[in-house]
Amino acid sequence: MRPFVFINSAMSADGKISTIEKKQVKISGLEDFKRVDELKATVDAVMVGVETVIADDPRLTIKSDDLKNMRLNQALPENPLRVVVDSNARTPTNARVVDSHTIIAASKSAPRDKLDALARKARIMIVGERKVDLKELLSNLNGRGVKRLMVEGGGTLNFSLLSLGLVDEVYTYISNFIIGGANAPTLADGEGFINDFLKLELLDVNKLGHGILIKWKVVQAADL
Repeated sequence: MRPFVFINSAMSADGKISTIEKKQVKISGLEDFKRVDELKATVDAVMVGVETVIADDPRLTIKSDDLKNMRLNQALPENPLRVVVDSNARTPTNARVVDSHTIIAASKSAPRDKLDALARKARIMIVGERKVDLKELLSNLNGRGVKRLMVEGGGTLNFSLLSLGLVDEVYTYISNFIIGGANAPTLADGEGFINDFLKLELLDVNKLGHGILIKWKVVQAADL
């Protein structure tokens, strides 16, 4: 068993989620920020890859006090559980996401000293030999009560989850500008598909601010 998993991402009109410098860039506006906050309030956990933590230093928390109070009134934690996929324990110990409500998912090959340092501030979950076993990770999270999981990148983690058939839906906000750059990160990087491309079913399209929001269902093999 695994949680319901959806990827949420903002990209430029040419499909880039960052610049060639791989630095955080403001792609969407206030309308989308509000949407993402509301979406985050509905999940049990938010997941990112370590590259996103290193590049953006996100908090992965809910911004709205009203939404936090709504969760508390439902006997839920103020913020969803945060999960960092980090095979080699490269997460900086001073990263804003690192605290007692965060799981660092690492592999057995991660350096012990780095794991020990992170374990003083966050929870460690070892899944996989040389890299994080995403199927085992999702199964473990499900066992801990995570039934709805939001993935916020980056492109390598997104592709890994998609290629393993571990994603149910994809939400993409597409902005009204172009970033460019052959090496700029995209929604799904990784190795890429050579053939048998992953298929999506369009669920909804809406204008939002100066861009558009597209919701997709991932067509799993069983649906073909």
